Amino acid sequence: MSADSSLWRAGWYNFAHHTPSPNFGPRPVGVRPDLVVIHSISLPPGQYGGPEVAALFTNTLDWNAHPYFEKIRGMEVSAHFFIRRDGALIQFVSCNDRAWHAGKSHYLGRDNCNDHSIGIELEGLEGQTFERAQYDTLSSVCAAIAQHYPARHIAGHEHIAPGRKQDPGPGFDWPLLRRSLGRATQYFPKNIFL
Repeated sequence: MSADSSLWRAGWYNFAHHTPSPNFGPRPVGVRPDLVVIHSISLPPGQYGGPEVAALFTNTLDWNAHPYFEKIRGMEVSAHFFIRRDGALIQFVSCNDRAWHAGKSHYLGRDNCNDHSIGIELEGLEGQTFERAQYDTLSSVCAAIAQHYPARHIAGHEHIAPGRKQDPGPGFDWPLLRRSLGRATQYFPKNIFL
């Protein structure tokens, strides 16, 4: 990995609140993240601002606290980052490591996207819109990732697991993200700017 900078320490972004998750593992030898995957999540679905997402990613969620949680009981998942509706940024896994966010996936000719990606969860419901503060934080962290890692491509969970996942969905403003990053369209999924 790149040498640490003023923005990073051992894969931890200095401008995020660090809440380490046990749900991670090493990347394959010699693999560096070259893909950012954008997700959306809220727990319970459509409810924002609570501690449930962080609890899920740290294996401390009270499965009995809401009927929906029975559907996800026992899941051990994580993402590198979680961006709340107000733009607050939480990091759960060092970007040097492999978070468990993508599941069965394929993108740009490769399977197992967890191996070579950084996962960013936006607090939201798939198909719904996101807040400007979230785009501001997302743009900042994507730019910082691109300065420190070879991550040049950005896709949604729906693009790496089509038919299985639909997030972040049609409410996500891909043109806004592209403009804010100043990236060419070839670094994003095909046909999303048509």
